[in-house]
Amino acid sequence: MKPASRRPARTLRRTAATAALTALGLALTACGTSDDGSTDTKGGTGAHTVTDATGTEVKVPAAPRRVVTLSEMDLDSALALGVKPVGLSAGRGQKGAPEYLAAQAKGIPVVGAVTGPDIEKVVRAKPDVILAGQSADEQVLAQLRKIAPTVVTIDGSKSWKKSLRLTGEVLGRSGKAKAFLAGYDTKAAALKKDLGAKAGLSVSVARYSAKGTAVMQQGVFISDVLKDLGFKRPGIQNQKGEGHSTPISDENLQQIDGDWLFIGTLSTAGPDAGLLDQLGRKPAYRQLNAVRDGHATVIDGSKWTSLGGAEAADSVLGDIRKAMVK
Repeated sequence: MKPASRRPARTLRRTAATAALTALGLALTACGTSDDGSTDTKGGTGAHTVTDATGTEVKVPAAPRRVVTLSEMDLDSALALGVKPVGLSAGRGQKGAPEYLAAQAKGIPVVGAVTGPDIEKVVRAKPDVILAGQSADEQVLAQLRKIAPTVVTIDGSKSWKKSLRLTGEVLGRSGKAKAFLAGYDTKAAALKKDLGAKAGLSVSVARYSAKGTAVMQQGVFISDVLKDLGFKRPGIQNQKGEGHSTPISDENLQQIDGDWLFIGTLSTAGPDAGLLDQLGRKPAYRQLNAVRDGHATVIDGSKWTSLGGAEAADSVLGDIRKAMVK
């Protein structure tokens, strides 16, 4: 008798994921899943329909209890609204939540990475709603929608304010989202007033890694926050970049110069530890006007130079006040 052929590991994983999806689907049906995939919350509180960032209508529980967040901004928004998710995707350059959210997110299982979710882990989290960030992969979204109502929360503008409003609607916490934004506007206005003439200065934001230096251009989170304060941006930072950040060579470090410079790494531990010390020894860096004037400030790159969010924006205001307001 011929020995049974061994199936490839990839096939086994796909089979396991399919089985898990089927099992969860049965469980959701028993709890009252509707034909369109939405799930009523326990206690008969019903569901409501939201329009996500792609224009898709999604029926979600009125008060979700088990939320999975698949982007840094989703995690940030949920925590800002007082909801602790049951699953999260690791932040850019992180093994878990971004450093600035690590304490609040302690104990939340990781169910994916920047590259995408681990479907089996999402299934095990048993979500009643999934916040899918800026995911545009229709195959992945189709898989997620079989697990729970799935909402794409980030549109092409990557606006944290728009994402927070939508997340508030999804989680049944629109009032809290509105209050957070009002509080942010009040803090931003107060900071701009206290900055005085400094509010019209040029501010540069850069990230340093083992690959070198990169600047944050327009169309990303931190540029929106700086715009709220009336800051100018030097050089190419006035233009929209092709990606999240734009690499520059050591020979072109003057491109990160400005009246003030905020620079950091994605993590203070691991491979990023000590990198800023290395940068500080580069002659081209020491010759920057911001550095010579004592206007270069080390910041948490996981907060300033990543996808950002409501909590990040609020915290950035505090960082700027500490650095620039005497």
